Amino acid sequence: MKNGIITLLQLLPVLFSALLIAAHFLRSGNLPLVFLSLAIPMVLLMRHKLAVRLVQTALFLAALEWVRTATMLAMLRSDLGLPWIRMAVILGSLAAFTVGSVFVFLSKTLRARYNLSRTN
Repeated sequence: MKNGIITLLQLLPVLFSALLIAAHFLRSGNLPLVFLSLAIPMVLLMRHKLAVRLVQTALFLAALEWVRTATMLAMLRSDLGLPWIRMAVILGSLAAFTVGSVFVFLSKTLRARYNLSRTN
């Protein structure tokens, strides 16, 4: 039981990143990507290193989406003469948090759970 709680706590950044990118896609009305974003973390129910790699890839792509959105909105707001720096900092922070979520799998507990070695 204790290991399950520790595992869940260590996976919270992954789950939170998935919820944030799902909310982003929901705001733009892209329901297939909303459902995909919410489903990707469920892959981690399988205790396999390929599940981890799929989730890490999805997180990296989500971070790229945050960067793309930040760039697009910064250019648009700049062209309109509107302030854009705060928005860029917020979306950049979301991208950094999402990339950081990739690294939760370096913990000893998650490496053991998903049969990951240091070289995988």
